[in-house]
Amino acid sequence: MNSVCVFCGSSLGRRPEYANAARALGGVLAERNLGLIYGGANRGLMGEVADACLAAGGRVVGVMPRFLVDHEIAHLGITELHVVESMHQRKAMMASLADAFIALPGGFGTLEEYLEILTWTQLDLQRKACGLLNVLGYFDPLLAQADRAVQEGFAKPEHRRLLCSSDEPEHLLEMLAHTKITPGPKWVESSRT
Repeated sequence: MNSVCVFCGSSLGRRPEYANAARALGGVLAERNLGLIYGGANRGLMGEVADACLAAGGRVVGVMPRFLVDHEIAHLGITELHVVESMHQRKAMMASLADAFIALPGGFGTLEEYLEILTWTQLDLQRKACGLLNVLGYFDPLLAQADRAVQEGFAKPEHRRLLCSSDEPEHLLEMLAHTKITPGPKWVESSRT
């Protein structure tokens, strides 16, 4: 594993623990010589993780659609900034540059990006580990929903296990480094009553 894509909020959220976790993750990525791939913003948790990684001597690559660059939210102090034309191109480039994925707390965009990548893994379009940095239990409802999907026959237990989760950056990175992704059919066989 050489680089990790981090999805997270372009806002800070209401609790200081979110920014603290973003900074901790950025620092740990740099310490482990893992490049940070992220959405390229200079604000919110995105800015915090990037600044912390840079401050610790890490490499930070941002990918941002032109329309967001035009809103002056691009981080101009990062190692490399790729400007693309669409959100779809952004996600595809981030996926191609990263060896694993982590989501920090964030809003709809964070959830959408993370769940799309997780789905790509489920469909065997990629074999890269996906993890949640579960700060203050932020992702507990998502994890419960994943359990419910298995209980109700909409997901397989092995696909549920693709959702690594920890509240400690170091532990989560260890989990991702040791995750084995094996191909298998997505579809759940169901019985009709």
